[in-house]
Amino acid sequence: MSQVKLNSVAPGFLVVLLTLLPAVAANLAVDVHAMAQAVDNRYNHLRSLRAEFTETYRGAGTERTESGSLWLKKPGKMRWEYRSPKEKLFLSDGKDAWFYLPGDRQVRRTSMRKLDDLRSPLGFLLGKTRLEKELDGLSAAPDVVPMTPGNTVLRGVPKGMADRINEVVLEITPDYRIARIQFEEADESVTEYRFSEQRENGEIADQSFRFTPPPGVEIVDGSFEP
Repeated sequence: MSQVKLNSVAPGFLVVLLTLLPAVAANLAVDVHAMAQAVDNRYNHLRSLRAEFTETYRGAGTERTESGSLWLKKPGKMRWEYRSPKEKLFLSDGKDAWFYLPGDRQVRRTSMRKLDDLRSPLGFLLGKTRLEKELDGLSAAPDVVPMTPGNTVLRGVPKGMADRINEVVLEITPDYRIARIQFEEADESVTEYRFSEQRENGEIADQSFRFTPPPGVEIVDGSFEP
């Protein structure tokens, strides 16, 4: 039987293979239950979290990327302050959610109970995280290459959102931080959040999560799509 010589294999293929193998091997060895518990333990002991985020949407032939700063605080408070490519604010005080574009004459408000937005589950990471309960079929995702070598990728289907979300992908760092969350929706569009510069348990005033409409801005109640 003839042997395949190494130099007969396309160099590009070797590069791809060598790049993928560590990620595949790492994910195959994942103890999903232990990792889920470690992530739960980390976030459930936090009082607050601040991070920089990048949000990317791909679908219907379009792609957009936005970025800004995120603040989370128990219980259920969150502030998404977008800076690029344009300013906008998505805020929750734990009861109501607000969406405002600076300069607009209206601000949208809706109850958190009625909010159908991919960001809303993220606001409850602090104090309510149980990955194996919240994500059906939680498992390793060896076919998904992590954005940072050494991270682990998991996937599952969120309870109560199976009619809208096909899959959620989580990228976990070695110290059990969530560095990336990716949602694949039923229409095959993909929304991805990447988090960096995470700072835990810093003091964040409750006032940061309250919205006071600027003079002349009307409050409009009802659903909205930020």
